[in-house]
Amino acid sequence: MKVFRTLDPQQQRSLIILFLAGLLFWSSITTLLPTLPLYLDHIGGTKQQIGFVMGCFAVGLLLSRFVLGPLADTKSRKLVLIVGTSVAAIAPLGYLLLKSFPLLMLVRVFHGISIAGITIGYSALVADLSPPNRRGELIGYMSLSPPIGMAIGPTIGSFLVASTGYVPLFMVCSTLGSMSLFCSCLVWEPHTIAEKNSHSHQFEQQKFWQILGSRRVLVPAFVMSIVGLIFGTTITFLPLYIQENNIALNAGLFYTVRAIASFIIRIFTGRASDRFGRGVFISGGLVFNLLGMLTLWTANTSNMVLLGAIFGGSSAGLVLPMMITLITDRCPSDQRGKFFSLCIGGFDLGLAIAGPTFGLVAEQLGYRGMFAVDACLACIGIATFITLSNKDLPHSIRFAFGRGQDTYAVYR
Repeated sequence: MKVFRTLDPQQQRSLIILFLAGLLFWSSITTLLPTLPLYLDHIGGTKQQIGFVMGCFAVGLLLSRFVLGPLADTKSRKLVLIVGTSVAAIAPLGYLLLKSFPLLMLVRVFHGISIAGITIGYSALVADLSPPNRRGELIGYMSLSPPIGMAIGPTIGSFLVASTGYVPLFMVCSTLGSMSLFCSCLVWEPHTIAEKNSHSHQFEQQKFWQILGSRRVLVPAFVMSIVGLIFGTTITFLPLYIQENNIALNAGLFYTVRAIASFIIRIFTGRASDRFGRGVFISGGLVFNLLGMLTLWTANTSNMVLLGAIFGGSSAGLVLPMMITLITDRCPSDQRGKFFSLCIGGFDLGLAIAGPTFGLVAEQLGYRGMFAVDACLACIGIATFITLSNKDLPHSIRFAFGRGQDTYAVYR
């Protein structure tokens, strides 16, 4: 990684520790992806109850972003990172100790704060340390920690449940969160918060909703809400879908394959986006999202489900890091926390709606019909980005297909 060697030793060390903190965090969070819905089913939850508990995770995300985003800009990115990893260490013990569904919903809300903290703090720190002309490349490399963690976590979770039960699962989840917290405390934070960017004056007087009202943020946030909605239905109901249709597949393998696909595609696209722009890669990721839902809609075999995992992982590997890079391009450096909160908050909103809403859809149409509805939403996401991602239709189409610049970029 040539871009890494251009940084000074302190920056290199900080990025390595930060990457390790992210890896441990995502390993902790994703141990519950294939196992928590099954645990909730095991203790007697209905489809709708399971959906509500899983969806409450994103409620915590949404509410905390409006606090943690400004905190990252005005106080410390590292502080926000520590908040997120602290919650990841504590919350799993709540699942272990509490059995009431209303109380589990509160634990899930609390657990949601963890991802708000890690995504804002981690993304802002990486952006602060990234040279503007190599930003896509460095963010692409640093965004590998989630898919690697997602490859490790579900495998660990499924193995623990199958071999030893749910108590060791939640203990290991908490331990991984504690290790991530330890690494977060060692991260060095560059002194960039007090430095005013020459382009920031046009945003200084704007509030959250004023920024969100601008197309530069509103369209990415809306597209991310659709991506989050689709992802939320997948992580909530896929293990039950596999179980109900008697497909011979460990649900943990789905998430591992998805993570591997996400990892592989991120290696190549970050650097390429610095040359060809972010738009074409986001468009490609949204198309992969559609293909993933169509595949799960028609899946009857384990191979088809795994193909859906490959499409879904490829989508995540393109859309998520490219959206973060896009927003970094579009915002002043001293307000990254706020801009990230709004854009990634769209993803959180989708997660929040997914569980309870699609629990009802699954009750009426079944899991297969639920994935068909997700495919329709994916089409809406593609159409929105292609037609509205820039200041007018011609610029949007050119940007979405890699034929034009981002007219909203602060840095090019």
